[in-house]
Amino acid sequence: MKQPYKWDNYSDQPYQLKDRGFKKKMRKKEFYSLLKTFFISIVLLPLSLVLMPFVKRKKINSNDFFCLGVDYQREPKLTLELVEELEVKRVLVRLKLWEMEAFPELKEFIKALGDKKITLKILQDREHVEDLVLLEKDLETIFSSLSLHVDIFEIGSTINRAKWGFFSVDEYNRFFKTAYDLKTSKFPDVKLIGSGVIDFEYHFTAHTLFNLFKYRYDGISSLLYVDRRGAPENGQLGFNLSDKIALLSTMVWISPKVGQELHVTETNWPISGTAPYAPTSEHECIDEELYADFMLRYHLLAFASQQVDSVSWHQLIAPGYGLIDSRDSIKKRSAFTTYKFMLSNLKNAQFLRLDIKRDYYILQCLVNGTLLQIHWSLKPTTLKNEDFFTVYSRDGEIIEDKTLNIGSSALYIYIKDAV
Repeated sequence: MKQPYKWDNYSDQPYQLKDRGFKKKMRKKEFYSLLKTFFISIVLLPLSLVLMPFVKRKKINSNDFFCLGVDYQREPKLTLELVEELEVKRVLVRLKLWEMEAFPELKEFIKALGDKKITLKILQDREHVEDLVLLEKDLETIFSSLSLHVDIFEIGSTINRAKWGFFSVDEYNRFFKTAYDLKTSKFPDVKLIGSGVIDFEYHFTAHTLFNLFKYRYDGISSLLYVDRRGAPENGQLGFNLSDKIALLSTMVWISPKVGQELHVTETNWPISGTAPYAPTSEHECIDEELYADFMLRYHLLAFASQQVDSVSWHQLIAPGYGLIDSRDSIKKRSAFTTYKFMLSNLKNAQFLRLDIKRDYYILQCLVNGTLLQIHWSLKPTTLKNEDFFTVYSRDGEIIEDKTLNIGSSALYIYIKDAV
């Protein structure tokens, strides 16, 4: 990245900006955009809250819902093998604009993925934010080479963090418009998603969805992390994960710039004892078993919303937050098995309903004509194992105990002759 930006290869993100003078100068320069963000959000956020109950659910294709983030430069051969083992149908790959010299390597990797649906997340640096001619040139190279192989291009990421290169939403709007103008003039068939706001900071999202720039999104991307709140059911300002999805979906619904399509293109939890690979402090980290529990429940809640078109788990191989720990050797975490079993059960699932009572959750869906209930509880409790139940643990082990322990780790319960 262009100075003063530096990339942290441990946690796969830029280091914090240390130059306070530079940050102050840039924020002063973008003051009017920041002011617009404030005024747009104080109108749109309350309106969206009022309209939340009226947003209709969609019918989400479970085959396309599950997406896995991979790094084409980290154990590429093994990555391809693991993607096949998991049988995941959608994969997200990140491209760094400041590493265009590695583009041929990326292209070969994407081709090797075969029939997988690819989301290509295009990461910006300050040079491409400032030099839109350079941005257009590199995007043309990317689109012309990969438009037949990539299903979705995500333009920009983490736009509300200065260390990632943007100091205002207007800077991002100009960035995205460059991609949109290129699409309309030369690549009408490419699918562009954007916004790319991280965390529950929807005042930035509001500005990306309501502005006078002449562009349209084919879908909205969100890096909807909830890791700093612990479990996905935990609240932030009164909003749990399901509420945050509903509010974001409402904002997308009323925006004139996009159809009703929403993709969570990055989320995870940091894992305890993995510094310096963990992207946060040890305080936010959790152990590997909770990591697997929370990952599964995040996907279940997002799927149950029937408002999220895909969730991309970040990512396959990463010592600080991935399904695979690659520090000393290749080690599959329990979450790898959890993810694999989740996919095997839900890739052809038809959502029916989500019931919540006293912190007890039951997600119900049809899988190949059989009723599947997935149970978990925030307060440990028990359930009788009926004769017409076939019960599996979070990781796919069959459970025949007469009394089922329902807690943090979700149980899959197939019910015979229920349909």
